Amino acid sequence: MCRNITALRGLEPPATDEEIEAAARQFVRKVMGVQTVSAATRDPIEAAVGDISAIVARLLTELPERRQPPSTVPPLRRAEVRARIAAREAAEQEHERAHALGLPHEHAQSV
Repeated sequence: MCRNITALRGLEPPATDEEIEAAARQFVRKVMGVQTVSAATRDPIEAAVGDISAIVARLLTELPERRQPPSTVPPLRRAEVRARIAAREAAEQEHERAHALGLPHEHAQSV
């Protein structure tokens, strides 16, 4: 099993759609062997993430309850991860704002 995918079965409260999608996305990236998405791979990857998310959501509802919750906390429930996501989203919004207003700004180099 991929080391970075957290167990979602047995969480209280139950896994959210966002957590299920994050796990599906991590699985797809692991299978692909890459972390970044190109224009050529975006559509098939998003389709796979959608399919796997639906399968996992169905599976979580069909499995019996766990006796104990998972020992790890899913990343999206950790304050430091939420803070990183919020900072990244704010930076992306500021970048889009700079484009919309025609303001000078930096672009990150692609690797």
